[in-house]
Amino acid sequence: MVQKNGQFVRAYGKAEELHEYRIHWLARIVYSNAFELLVALVITANALALAALTFPGLPESTAAALLLVDEVAYGIFAVELVLRIVSYGKKPWMFFTRGWNIFDFIVVGMSPLFQGQTVILRLLRLFRLIRIFRFLPEVKILSTSIVRSIPPLLSMAVLTTLLLFLYGMAGTYLFRSELPESWGDIGISMMTLFVMLTLENFPEAFREGLAVSSLAFPFFLSYMFVIVFTILNILIGVVLNSMDQARKEHQQMKSELADLSELNEMLTGFLEDGKLSESEIKELQSKITVIRENPGAES
Repeated sequence: MVQKNGQFVRAYGKAEELHEYRIHWLARIVYSNAFELLVALVITANALALAALTFPGLPESTAAALLLVDEVAYGIFAVELVLRIVSYGKKPWMFFTRGWNIFDFIVVGMSPLFQGQTVILRLLRLFRLIRIFRFLPEVKILSTSIVRSIPPLLSMAVLTTLLLFLYGMAGTYLFRSELPESWGDIGISMMTLFVMLTLENFPEAFREGLAVSSLAFPFFLSYMFVIVFTILNILIGVVLNSMDQARKEHQQMKSELADLSELNEMLTGFLEDGKLSESEIKELQSKITVIRENPGAES
């Protein structure tokens, strides 16, 4: 969303300053709500057309119409990409300082280089559809939470693998002689335990184990509570905690954007007469102090 004085635009949920080298009027257009809604609709239409093309036995006229939709969509994407690069004015290379811009350039700008390579072109078509994520704040929150969850999840994966190894060794010693298909060696045993993480086939494995050894009861019971319930619940908790943090940061970002918008409007109003009075300067300083001490606070 563009601020009234045109000095900032909201790009992918973040405030982006329009530097002097930018073409301001063009940047306001390509990052406006109407333009982004148009692009989102084109991406959706492109997705539906590609999905329809997967059905067998389509009439030639229908298939040709769907391919035309795909080509028109690609043309719109190419024009959008060019306009956004041109909006960077004298420094077009600054376009590549944002991750989404690089992604868009690869999946849209690189398509002509792979003409004749059907598989790569189809993959690029699919990747084009991923661009819809940038218009969905909740998806951004989810993806951020997943990325933040990776380090603790890796630690939990190491712990889970170690526990699976220990239980796999114990299961091999207990049940190998009678149940070689499920507990024949450490690899098979760990695979069996891994499948049971979702409690699939757990009752059947439990009954088979009880028929072989009386130690099957504490073995399966401890496995269910220690790994299936405790470890997996911790994993879910890690993801939910990361999602909560990402949601709070997203809300804080929205509050900061609102503060920035209000400050811009205040400054624009003060500069209507071409100068700043001492009282106006003090009011601006007071507003900036409030924003720094308590971002997103109500005025």
